[in-house]
Amino acid sequence: MGLRGSTMSARTGRALTGVMTTTKRINGFVLGAATVAMGLIAGAFYVFSCAVMPALARSDDRTYIEVMQNINEVIQNPVFFLSFIGALLLTGFAAWRVRRQRALLVWVLAALVVYVVAFLITSGVNVPMNDALADAGDPARIADPARVRDDFEDPWVAWNAVRAVLCTVSLGCLVRAMVVWGRRA
Repeated sequence: MGLRGSTMSARTGRALTGVMTTTKRINGFVLGAATVAMGLIAGAFYVFSCAVMPALARSDDRTYIEVMQNINEVIQNPVFFLSFIGALLLTGFAAWRVRRQRALLVWVLAALVVYVVAFLITSGVNVPMNDALADAGDPARIADPARVRDDFEDPWVAWNAVRAVLCTVSLGCLVRAMVVWGRRA
């Protein structure tokens, strides 16, 4: 092979090692970003389940409706959407990045599938309930605020608990993927 061939092989080997190291770092970054975004969303839904909704349950009907209308309006902001949509996109991108690493892919895909269900519940159940509550109008002018609240509160709280659990499971899957990634890195 000669000295020249040996030098070329060494350079090629170092270059491939550098590419592989960069790929591992990018995969770790994407996986970490997905995990953080998922943690933020799981935490948001968790806080609603264990603090916001129980506190609001102590309020009278008009106050309950007004506060929920306000929350549903202000939560539609870039910071929330960055984590809500970011968790979906980053987890999907992480799955694509680790597609050839079965031990990682299984956990990332599990996280993605579970989060897609939570995302669909949010989009297809909770958001329409939020919209219906907004359409009820000014709480001071609602003829039967007890009925409006009754139509909203129990179903919304139940579905929020479901999505909180799903996001927590998804977060757990991503944490497990990070552990697997860490062992391989």
